[in-house]
Amino acid sequence: MTESSGEPPVRCTRVLLAEDQGMMRGALALLLGLEEDMEVVAQVAAGDQIVSAALDARPDIALLDIELPGCSGLDAAADLREQLPSCKVLIVTTFGRPGYLRRAMEAGASGFLVKDGPVEELAAAIRRVLAGERVIDPALAAAALSAGPSPLTPRERDVLTAAVDGATVADIAGKLHLSQATVRNYLSAAIGKTGTRNRMEAVRAARRNGWL
Repeated sequence: MTESSGEPPVRCTRVLLAEDQGMMRGALALLLGLEEDMEVVAQVAAGDQIVSAALDARPDIALLDIELPGCSGLDAAADLREQLPSCKVLIVTTFGRPGYLRRAMEAGASGFLVKDGPVEELAAAIRRVLAGERVIDPALAAAALSAGPSPLTPRERDVLTAAVDGATVADIAGKLHLSQATVRNYLSAAIGKTGTRNRMEAVRAARRNGWL
């Protein structure tokens, strides 16, 4: 008979990964799996799979990219807060934009990291978030403070988002169930607020700042 050490077993933190690039997702799962106190219990490649996977796997924390097919990680973070409030959210993305940080915090995320850091920092950030801390990339936090909030209203953002792929005014009106005159008004307002000359420049400026 072997003697027990008397120490309780280490409880593994249950992690969900949402990342559309298969190689990146696999690498993160492998590296986090090497941490003795972590277990990747779910992996998804699309934003609209996050909530259902979380409800099935019941993770302690979800690591979400932002730009995902189906729906963004920011939208999924807000849905997770409503449907599985026990699950913390850590945004891990290539796109370190001040507007994304603000929107992530509004969606209830507990942290925001840019992917160019070492995996040891990611594991440490997970532990800190689960300990009740808020973990934010310091350079991005400073940039967000200097940039200020998005000047766009929710409807102006919707119209610019619908214009991302070069959609016509008629296309946008049909998609959002608005009149073409209303769409033109929203586009005009967004162009003015972004200090640009046309809708595509407004889209690029809004995306660069993380407002879309």
